[in-house]
Amino acid sequence: MPIDHAFLDELTARTDIVELVSHYVSLKRQGANYFGLCPFHNEKSPSFSVSPDKQIYHCFGCGAGGGVINFVMRAEGLEFRDAVQFLADRCGMKVPQDKADPRAARRRERLLALMKDAARFYYDTLWMPEYTPMQRYFAGRGLTRKTMNRFGLGYAPDSFHATMDAMQKKGYTKEELVDAGLAVRSEKGAVYDKFRGRVMFPIIDVRGQVIAFGGRVMDDSKPKYLNSPDTRIFHKGRNLFALNLAKKTHKDYFILAEGYMDVIALHQAGFDSAVASLGTALTDEQARLIARYTKKIIISYDADGAGQAAAQRAIDILKKADLQVNVLRIPGAKDPDEFIKAKGAEAFRRLIEHSEGHNAYRLEQIAAQFDLTEDDQRIAFVQQAARMLAGIQRDVEREVYLGRAAKMAGVTVASMEVEVKRAMGQRQRRARSAEHRAIRAVVQNAQPKDRALHYPDMKAGRAEEGILGLIFADPSLIGPLAERLRPEDFTAPVLAKIYARALELDRQGAPIAVSGYEGYLDDGELALLSGILSRPPVLERRQQALDDYIKIMDERRAQRMLENPPAPGAEDPMITFSKMKADKMGGK
Repeated sequence: MPIDHAFLDELTARTDIVELVSHYVSLKRQGANYFGLCPFHNEKSPSFSVSPDKQIYHCFGCGAGGGVINFVMRAEGLEFRDAVQFLADRCGMKVPQDKADPRAARRRERLLALMKDAARFYYDTLWMPEYTPMQRYFAGRGLTRKTMNRFGLGYAPDSFHATMDAMQKKGYTKEELVDAGLAVRSEKGAVYDKFRGRVMFPIIDVRGQVIAFGGRVMDDSKPKYLNSPDTRIFHKGRNLFALNLAKKTHKDYFILAEGYMDVIALHQAGFDSAVASLGTALTDEQARLIARYTKKIIISYDADGAGQAAAQRAIDILKKADLQVNVLRIPGAKDPDEFIKAKGAEAFRRLIEHSEGHNAYRLEQIAAQFDLTEDDQRIAFVQQAARMLAGIQRDVEREVYLGRAAKMAGVTVASMEVEVKRAMGQRQRRARSAEHRAIRAVVQNAQPKDRALHYPDMKAGRAEEGILGLIFADPSLIGPLAERLRPEDFTAPVLAKIYARALELDRQGAPIAVSGYEGYLDDGELALLSGILSRPPVLERRQQALDDYIKIMDERRAQRMLENPPAPGAEDPMITFSKMKADKMGGK
């Protein structure tokens, strides 16, 4: 959403990017910049840089980059305006109301109001006499009326228009229902309810606003669960079910469960720190969101193969967020809900107290794949366990689990240590090789990683990048340059977009800085800009460098015209080019 330039400039000026990023990454100064391990991808050698002078971050490994607002958006899983609010709260500033596009704020308010009214409609429907079977469904799952009210559970009638009719009576349009994910539009243009004949689970954000729904069928039809699509107000990879309640817990840990019912059952049993991802595998954004509220997470996924595989994936993601990760084993039950019903809350509490560290869990999962009474199976176990142990960073922790693995395999600690060191060497070589390849790709001016940002003419594109780097380093160049170079003279659309924005900022009297591009460029475009700005600037003879870059652009344009001759009767391309140059120079 558009926010006043002056406010964003002040917000950026008041935010020390090094101090901000240091809350997420351990940084060390190297020259004018700071370096650390990238929080957005796995790496062993620091390729993540922060420039306090330019107020930007850039990873030479994965290509991520931008300013303070974009960093908060990625690190906290927030939308643009929410990230601005996050930083404003840190600085003691008040975010101004949108002036450039008040309709955008109004649309968001309308969608939030619609979702609140829809939640009320589903709740009221559930308690109508004709829907007693749906009430019995929840009661049969062991839920009390108090719990059902607390989570706002409801029912969507088995109708193609019941929700639409109810919401239209409140003044909402079909288009708003589609935008909110409550209705869908067919190929022929017909609009109908998305959720039909399903018990409903409202998804509520940390501010207490209903932003989405999950719906479960009452029979064996598929899909069993149906979730809201991503909308203006909801991104499933950036939210967690029941986080609005879990954030209030006095416990020093969160429980990560698989589904809505598991979470609700846990809360009812007194485990009020339970959350779940939303119909997708756990994301980096969700892990960082958890890390805002706790440092310890206990994974309590289903005991089946799919649940255990999901737990393995979740461990890596949660560790990246610097969380202490334990894994819960649930004996004699497929999930927490079933266990609590059978054994009670106190028994589940004991399971939590004796939950395993993630490394012990991983060793057990590896061991379960082999018959350790067979010599060849023991050797295979040692090799696989060594690769897992090689990934443990702390020496003491690695030594503890190395000893455990040796005991499981029936081999000496010394021989196990040899295998682990070999695996560590292989791991380090692979990591260095991968990072060097990534860094070389950036340094050697490869095409942007995002295919949507590829340059039609690489040589011209690099000259265009050089021009952008110069005007950011010395904004005084932009005035005279505007008379010589138009955005349409750029071959790369993304670079033309960046240049056009620079011209606009200059006309408005705003500084040409990354802060003027946040909320204007998408993540990929902003990362490209940060990559350009992270290169060493031209310190001397900037005007000459600018002239050289423009010359390259002119030469490449002429070359393209020669390579693509005109149709019969059309003007000679060199004449066209000469006219274009004369026009740019005012006929001189």
